[in-house]
Amino acid sequence: MSELHHECGVAAIYHLPGQQTSPLCPEQGPDEVSRLIPRMLLDIQNRGQLSAGMTSFNPHRNQLIETYKDIGGVSEVFRLSHRGKYESLMRKYAGRAAIGHVRYATCGAEDRGYAQPFERSHVQKHKWFSFGFNGQLANYQELRDSLLADNDNHLARDTDTEIIMHEIGRELSGDRRPTLIEVMRSIATRFDGAYSLVFLNAVGDMLVARDPLGLKPLCYALEGPLFAAASESVALLNLGFAPENIKSLLPGQAVTISDGRLEVQRFAASPRRAHCFFEWIYFANVASTMDGRSVYLSRKALGEELARLETVPTDEDTIVVPVPDTSKAAADAMAFKLNIPSREGLIRNRYTGRTFIEGSGTRKRKAETKYTPLREVLEGKRVLLVEDSIVRSTTMKVLLKRIREHGRAKEIHVRIACPPIIAPCFYAS
Repeated sequence: MSELHHECGVAAIYHLPGQQTSPLCPEQGPDEVSRLIPRMLLDIQNRGQLSAGMTSFNPHRNQLIETYKDIGGVSEVFRLSHRGKYESLMRKYAGRAAIGHVRYATCGAEDRGYAQPFERSHVQKHKWFSFGFNGQLANYQELRDSLLADNDNHLARDTDTEIIMHEIGRELSGDRRPTLIEVMRSIATRFDGAYSLVFLNAVGDMLVARDPLGLKPLCYALEGPLFAAASESVALLNLGFAPENIKSLLPGQAVTISDGRLEVQRFAASPRRAHCFFEWIYFANVASTMDGRSVYLSRKALGEELARLETVPTDEDTIVVPVPDTSKAAADAMAFKLNIPSREGLIRNRYTGRTFIEGSGTRKRKAETKYTPLREVLEGKRVLLVEDSIVRSTTMKVLLKRIREHGRAKEIHVRIACPPIIAPCFYAS
């Protein structure tokens, strides 16, 4: 596996007909719940820092659905540090329904044209739609070749997101008026991949769907007139939804809202389940719950297992050191079980970003500046260094060198919470 790609994050919000205001957003009326999207995207910013965007629906403006997106983090794109510019954006894109997206580049260039959501305009309202996608289609090349086999077809971007846009468009072509669940059922038969998807059209219909294997996380909640969905539960919890109302969408299921009516329906059989281990040990926010399980408690259990397997003798000069930040829960649990201290012997520069997405040369340079060893903590110690995973070992090699040379540790023993990567994953790279 030469590269490990993060996938992205999606969010959706909808004020259903009925009450004029929701207790979760009392300051805003129904046509302004779109204001909640930037807040939701901030909570899943860990899933994508390359670009951010949203599409809102408002039946009272000429642009029934309108998309705003750009390169950068959520705060930068939505001008959160500039109240006047932020308010101007929120007024322009105000709507009673909205979808949002944060992106890492799994494929395609790093420019605004690849930022999501993708919007497809059409004179017929039900064919005018926007959507956001988190995942990877393993049969992308096959689908691309099939589309381009017709010389009248053209693809402007090198990304599976454009493939999905054309496949949805094809389902809506002609005089047929398929329901959104019928569209999803049809395209799912052609997709081999891991994905979650949020969709909004100019009629005001919404769909959120999770792949039949359940590889990509997606959760939803409903309280009063307010429906919301996101890649991770933390985005819904921080909006104010009660934990008992936040549910993981089952694999092969979709939530549809049409004519103001919400339904949870199955669009594909799910004969077996699959999990992305990196979601549990790296990608997800540690405060999230996925499929009824706490990410924090899962990482804690991995640390306890590391302690059970430990063979190195421990004494007063032995310490556990996590590689910040995703390894901390495992490291603390391991140290507690072994009855030795867990110390922050590495301090992370939080402004360098994640390094696994970079090219090899840039990745090494960033890894050298990403962590600062604390000699006061490490010198003369036997260090059990806990990392969540090793993909290429670029960061680990740099870390070991810096801990030896700058930290002056007596011994370093590397412990990895994730099982070894023994083969490529075509659903994540």
